[in-house]
Amino acid sequence: MKAEFKAAYPYTGDKMNLPVESVDAALPFYEAVMGFKVLAQSDSPHKSATLSRDHIQIGLAENGGDPTQEGCFFEVDNAEAAFMELKANGLPQQEANFRIDRHGDRSFKVFFVVAPDGLCYCLGEPQE
Repeated sequence: MKAEFKAAYPYTGDKMNLPVESVDAALPFYEAVMGFKVLAQSDSPHKSATLSRDHIQIGLAENGGDPTQEGCFFEVDNAEAAFMELKANGLPQQEANFRIDRHGDRSFKVFFVVAPDGLCYCLGEPQE
């Protein structure tokens, strides 16, 4: 079962300018493991790529930022299905270590993935 990615919220900056050292080196993880498709690539003003999956778009950029200090929260329809899908796609992480996090008045069942480029992603399913 594939999970549906419903929304993307950056931790600090802009989800369309997530910093990576090398777009070319980062793309295989996003395509093969995370299930994104490349929509566009550009070399100006710096090398970048726009990626899409389900209802969301993100952008990777060689913009000099620190990937270890950035990432996104991805709202998904099913956190367990999301983890199983990523694992089946080659995610080396053995355990999801699910937990319940609150954001404002909402609760989410979440797990975290750190991409090889250093960006950290929190995938969360809303809880009733």
